[in-house]
Amino acid sequence: MFAVRHTVAALSAVALGGPAIAQAAPERSAYLILRGADTLVVERVTRRTSGIEGDIAVAGQPRIAYDAAVSDSMRVTALSFRVYGAGAPADAAPLQTGSLRFGPDSVLIVVDRQGQETRLARAASGHPLPLINNDLEMVRLAVARARLAKSAKLTQPMFALSGAIALDATVELIGRDSALFTVAGQPTRLAIDADGRITGGAMPNQGLTIVHITGAAAAKVSLGRTDFSAPADAPYRSEEVTVPTKAGHVLTGTLTLPKDAKSKVPLVVTITGSGLQDRDEYLAMVPGYRPFRQVADTLGRRGIAVLRLDDRGINGSGGDVSKATTADFADDIRAGVAFARSRPEIDGARVALLGHSEGGVIAPMVAATDPRIAAIVLMAGTAYTGQRIIDFQLRNEVMGDSAIPAAKKDSALKAVRAQFDSTTAKIAWMRFFLAYDPLPALRKVKVPVLILQGATDQQVTPDQAPVLEQTLKASGNEHVTMVVFAAHDHLFLVDSVGFPGDYGKLPSGKIGPEVMGVIADWLAKVLRP
Repeated sequence: MFAVRHTVAALSAVALGGPAIAQAAPERSAYLILRGADTLVVERVTRRTSGIEGDIAVAGQPRIAYDAAVSDSMRVTALSFRVYGAGAPADAAPLQTGSLRFGPDSVLIVVDRQGQETRLARAASGHPLPLINNDLEMVRLAVARARLAKSAKLTQPMFALSGAIALDATVELIGRDSALFTVAGQPTRLAIDADGRITGGAMPNQGLTIVHITGAAAAKVSLGRTDFSAPADAPYRSEEVTVPTKAGHVLTGTLTLPKDAKSKVPLVVTITGSGLQDRDEYLAMVPGYRPFRQVADTLGRRGIAVLRLDDRGINGSGGDVSKATTADFADDIRAGVAFARSRPEIDGARVALLGHSEGGVIAPMVAATDPRIAAIVLMAGTAYTGQRIIDFQLRNEVMGDSAIPAAKKDSALKAVRAQFDSTTAKIAWMRFFLAYDPLPALRKVKVPVLILQGATDQQVTPDQAPVLEQTLKASGNEHVTMVVFAAHDHLFLVDSVGFPGDYGKLPSGKIGPEVMGVIADWLAKVLRP
């Protein structure tokens, strides 16, 4: 998916009541966000007399640690943060650091990405609270503000680190033991104790449950390691692998191999979209969304091996993330191809690539320089420059956000673009992406190509698929197939609208057989001996 790499995630806060802040001894607890029996988020919190320390771990995503200075009136006066790679060891260096200073009518933001510092100021009245994705401790502060104000329903300002924009949040106190927190149209129902501490809750639109843990258990709870093994009844086996690269780092991943193969088998290397993602291309906001695990299972049952790799900085994968571009990630995939061809079980002449979103840009880059690649599958691959795509995405994000009043959309878009230009556009990955034209590499691809596109995709628009098809055919490639799936979004899920801001409302992250069947049938045909 084309999401900005290494940006600060949005903060969401839960505050504590006066007695909790006033105590001398640190108070430690943890919040869990669950979908069914699966723990998606663990937020550890330490409360001291001067403020709050938090650590937010989200399955398959970068980890965020923060320190917030909090006043007696439940105002956050300053906040510092550190962003770490998903699954990074405790002593790892952060990918980026930064700080925010909150005044009565503004927020000063300082971000340091591997030595490159950016400063910007944003107007934000009313002493806003920070808003970070998946953070409940700041939400508790918002509840505490409502209790101090003795208001049954209080609208108060928040400041989202994601996008660096001001938002209004509403806290409605319901009796003595519950509250409703609403921001950007998303409600969170909270159970609270006599001191205003959150004891549990739910996010009904996302089907998520909130659990609060105190005492020794808070220090021990964790997300746990994702199980990438094959299902017990699968006709294929899985193997944990490490892939060396020419850049000197290794990539961790899973290789699935048919159990009863009588000869060398074909193989598909999967390529994730933008942002730091694990080998399954897991997306926490959509229940069960692990598309590359589905690809491995579907192809494994058709006798095709699959190599899926963690991105740099995810799980055990190393490599420099801060300065890496799409071209560097293409080199990582070339290392994966070389590793696959070194395996005695794999037919090196029948190695294909399957890329989603940014992966659909990388696959042609690799195939254009490797004539032995047998075929490529482009799932929502791009045909336009990154600048054109980002211009659309920024505008679409603001205009489609129901939480922004119509009268404020133009000013909000101006602010979002200014923030993008002053911070995100300076990142090495983004600079490359904005300037890169994917069509020259595509013209060099002469192997069979399958182009897949969702008709309601609002990230990589469906008009780009025919451009890819026409470009390939005009350059002499006679083996091009294009399939557009009606009412499917960028994730290839059934979605009649396809707005990215509503992904969390989708009932299931399982890609349907109408998509997986096309992928499996086409690859089985082009990779046959």
